[in-house]
Amino acid sequence: MSQNTIEKIVQSFAQNLESGQRVASGDFVTVSPRHVMTHDNTAAVMNKFNGLGATAMANPKQPVFTLDHNVQDKSEKNLTKYSSIEKFGNKMNVDFHPAGRGIGHQIMIEEGYAWPGTLCVASDSHSNVYGGIGALGTPVVRTDAAALWATGQTWWQIPAVAKVVLTGELANGASGKDVIVTLCGLYNNDEVLNHAIEFAGDGLASLNVEDRLSIANMTTEWGALSGVFPADAVTLAWYRDRVGLHPQLTPGAIDALESEIQAGEHQADSDAAYAKVIELDLATVVPHVCGPHTVKIMESVRDMSARKLQIHKAYVLSCVNGRVQDLADAAAVLKGNKVADGVELYIAPASDAIQRDSEARGDWQALIEAGAIALPPGCGPCIGMGAGLLEDGEVGISATNRNFKGRMGSPNAEAYLASPAVVAASAMAGFICAPDESPAMEQIQRLSIPEQTARDSKETPILDGFPEKISGDLLFCNTDNLNTDGIYPGKYTYDESMTPEQMAAVAMENYDTDFQAIANEGDIILSGNNFGTGSSREQAATALQFRGIQLVVAGSFSATYKRNAFNNGYLLVDCPELLNWMREQGCDDALTARTGHKAEFDFRRGEVAVGGLVFPFAPLGPTAQELVIAGGLENMVRTKLG
Repeated sequence: MSQNTIEKIVQSFAQNLESGQRVASGDFVTVSPRHVMTHDNTAAVMNKFNGLGATAMANPKQPVFTLDHNVQDKSEKNLTKYSSIEKFGNKMNVDFHPAGRGIGHQIMIEEGYAWPGTLCVASDSHSNVYGGIGALGTPVVRTDAAALWATGQTWWQIPAVAKVVLTGELANGASGKDVIVTLCGLYNNDEVLNHAIEFAGDGLASLNVEDRLSIANMTTEWGALSGVFPADAVTLAWYRDRVGLHPQLTPGAIDALESEIQAGEHQADSDAAYAKVIELDLATVVPHVCGPHTVKIMESVRDMSARKLQIHKAYVLSCVNGRVQDLADAAAVLKGNKVADGVELYIAPASDAIQRDSEARGDWQALIEAGAIALPPGCGPCIGMGAGLLEDGEVGISATNRNFKGRMGSPNAEAYLASPAVVAASAMAGFICAPDESPAMEQIQRLSIPEQTARDSKETPILDGFPEKISGDLLFCNTDNLNTDGIYPGKYTYDESMTPEQMAAVAMENYDTDFQAIANEGDIILSGNNFGTGSSREQAATALQFRGIQLVVAGSFSATYKRNAFNNGYLLVDCPELLNWMREQGCDDALTARTGHKAEFDFRRGEVAVGGLVFPFAPLGPTAQELVIAGGLENMVRTKLG
């Protein structure tokens, strides 16, 4: 069976596979990542780790601790927290990087932890950035991080893979940031939601590693679980320039990488399967701005310049655009000029090493002389922490990755995202504009859905304790993007006194006030696409479990919701064919409706029978079954630890 790049990497890090088994999209697998990074949230993971009864790291070389989020906070409380993380790391013999070293993701790349062809995870949503150097980076939740510390392993369901073919070359003035902003703006209807992205095409040769890192980073905002560039000659040259800078960047390691690239080990098989294919001509990409409040609304800088939208603050920093080239692009615009009156420009390097390089080039000093305000290496304003936050009524232009309402300060402010050059030009002019007049171009882009190859109809072995069949009355909640606030209201989320019975009683309260009267214990919910989107609260899964809903079947699920459900031993089944059929039957407008149909799930055959018809679903292999049998990941880890 042929494999794409994502499947190949997972194959290398999957555990407990049957002889000859080849993994594919949809499979639940146990994986042992090369590294797991935690940052300020290490303290929360420590509590979960201790709660498991664990006393030692399964592999002390696997975790990496980096302090990067709240580095400007010098309060006793925060310093005590940081000190406790450092002491714990020293006790466990884990690599620790203190506040001021830089953003964790950048450290993972600079130090060689994230490496081409490897799987690296982090308890942070922007671990996608590792894909810029050819690693498969994907986020995990804190329970997973604790399980990895204790056992070295966790689980992952291999997502559908979308291939993004980039052709041509970027025109002068356009950057990697403009590429990903363009993709987010053109394909803004969840085309790649919960997919892994694999970049390909002759356009890759014209994109340097810093461009690739920016693009991979913001595949998160595009809705993807990862975004991976294949390691190639560009990647190899980047590593050659860094030989000896860090212990893992040895000549031998880079020679081995060259041999792998020449052997084609970092390329997908020529006949690999993809869920969809997107094409973009890089020559048509021009500087764009997205926002406010979302990355899915974009406007060309050319058009915005005509509006002369006044700004109050500007930012060149973060894990997406706080690197040497980003600072250089901003300095090239501002050198010999000044930031406009009434505008504050904040700069921060993604790491201390980047600041040293920028200073050596003269870029850092040029920005300071132009009036920029320097912040320490770390996250800062990007996540609403420290100095320089947006205040009521202000407008900001930022080379960061998220502009959600209130994320960078006041919810009554507006944040727009753009490349470092556009940010610098806007800071100098006092309104959003580009350094030079950019041409108006129509993006040449295509989206296609390849014909899918049917999987072998092999029966799935059923483990002792896992039900081979489940049946129940089908309850239809005919809604796409049913969010976690609808399933479990936020006002209860931090009430730790809620009992399972009380949680069950408020399930779906914000979605449908009639749900509790309609639903019966033993029912099976059928819902739309992207079920469980929104916040990461795990109660949105456990409340339905406590309510007696046997399982939820949907067109698709939010990846975070799915992790929380299976981490609590709760069954979810993706079955878009059943959803489409039910919608074709003509449903009433009720938010919750009893369908009159009974659904019978056969987990050995991977089929659900409804209304005399049979619909296939992806098999739940031993990894998913073990989680359900154990009652969740924490129980499974406790059992393994004895």
